[in-house]
Amino acid sequence: MRNKFLGTGEPGYHPLRKLAVIGAGLRYAVLNDFSVLYKAALSLLVLGLALWLHAWVDAAIILLATGVVLAAELFNTAIEALCDFVETRHDEKIRIIKDIAAAATGVAILAWWIVLAANLLDLWPHLARPAAR
Repeated sequence: MRNKFLGTGEPGYHPLRKLAVIGAGLRYAVLNDFSVLYKAALSLLVLGLALWLHAWVDAAIILLATGVVLAAELFNTAIEALCDFVETRHDEKIRIIKDIAAAATGVAILAWWIVLAANLLDLWPHLARPAAR
């Protein structure tokens, strides 16, 4: 793909190529980073439950929270990989950068856990009596 800022790469816009790059990045993250895998799996489980119970707003909130936490995890992974690539030895400035990225991810994870827990508590009574929806 062409980089419009640097003027490098192949000319032309290819949305299918962009989707392939997105898919490759997600596949790599899910297969190589357990924190991404378990968050995606747990979210899909709760999202499936919300959809099965026709709790559309709950499903939308779960989807949004999951998107935020997965994006935070991916950004954190990318920042850590870039820092390790730039400086292989221990560096206090790199440690601070990594700590800040991890803190941002931690905030997103906390919000994600709160959303999942609140939705599970809300959906749990409907599981005991699914016909009374």
